[in-house]
Amino acid sequence: MNKVILMGRLTRDPEVRYSQGETPLAIARYSLAVDRRNARSNNGGDEQTADFINCVAFGRAGEFAERYFRKGTKIAVSGRIQTGSYTNKDGVKVYTTEVVVEEQEFAESKNASSGNEGGYTGGNYNRPAPSGAGDGF
Repeated sequence: MNKVILMGRLTRDPEVRYSQGETPLAIARYSLAVDRRNARSNNGGDEQTADFINCVAFGRAGEFAERYFRKGTKIAVSGRIQTGSYTNKDGVKVYTTEVVVEEQEFAESKNASSGNEGGYTGGNYNRPAPSGAGDGF
């Protein structure tokens, strides 16, 4: 079974591209900073560090990310890990690992995000977007 669940903050705004063809497909790429707790530091105290995990969302999930996600937004993601490789322009083989997003949703309210854009409460990309005029969406 290949299933991953993550919660973290976006390190930058999602980068979205559209595929070529009759029906373009949104492809959103973003990176999540996911806390790694209880790492022991050299001085004996607890030190909080983070892993930076690359994610890719396709179709409606990619469009949702483009529209609502911004740097600093706390989100929860579930999906699968995908590995790959390519040869760069210098002839060096580069190995990649990323999470292919199946579900994504906000992990904190707009008020809790302390002014972060995109802090809308709840919902994954399958739910309709809010339609209130004064909520910033």
